[in-house]
Amino acid sequence: MAALSLTAVLVFAGALYLRGWLHRRLMAGWRAGSFFLGLLATWVAAVSPLASWDSHMLTAHMIQHVLLMTIAPPLIWLGEPLIALWPPEWSFPKHLGRFLGHPAFTWLAAAAALIVWHVPAMLRLGMQSPMWHFIEHVSFFATGLLFWWPVIQPWPSVARSPRWSLLLYLFLATVPCDVLSGLLVFSDRVVYPMYLCTPQIGGLSPLEDQQCAAAFMWTCVTVVFFVAGTILSVQMLSPKTTLQEHISV
Repeated sequence: MAALSLTAVLVFAGALYLRGWLHRRLMAGWRAGSFFLGLLATWVAAVSPLASWDSHMLTAHMIQHVLLMTIAPPLIWLGEPLIALWPPEWSFPKHLGRFLGHPAFTWLAAAAALIVWHVPAMLRLGMQSPMWHFIEHVSFFATGLLFWWPVIQPWPSVARSPRWSLLLYLFLATVPCDVLSGLLVFSDRVVYPMYLCTPQIGGLSPLEDQQCAAAFMWTCVTVVFFVAGTILSVQMLSPKTTLQEHISV
């Protein structure tokens, strides 16, 4: 039932976006494609068969987290959803956007969500309670959207700091991931004992599964942040264009 409800919510969000995109005709087609890819990544993380594997494999659990925090949010923001969904006659509360989009706040929110939900007791709580599992996923997705807001700068965001500072922002964001991944990869014991008691998928032992999960997060996050940093660097060499204009070329 929960899977059907979430699928319905995502389909409804996609239908609203498509209606706004077709009605306003202000955005290139690649933006709509990016938005729908973001919705698809969210669906894969939370509704697809992957969602039923996370209680058996830490790797599946980590793939969910990467999709919800690192893949889906930037794709959704690149689609400029607020332009398509926000009624043009309504004024946007820009003071709220300035607060929620402050780089210090967005960085701390994402780092806190990553660290807190990978404490063994919290991860076990999320696996044992459907309600807390849902809250965990929502927190990853919400903090992912916050984290990528100052990087993508969708409408109606306002730059709060020089663009070069976002390179440092992205670099520092890799630190919590690097620390967590390193602890999981080089640990000689299973950090999350719950996976010792569950049937394994894919033929990996619990320790191998833990190492695979950490390696996946380490590699994927590094690659995504490197790509974003490269685009930002190109932007700084062409100061008259925006990050998204570089992507559209």
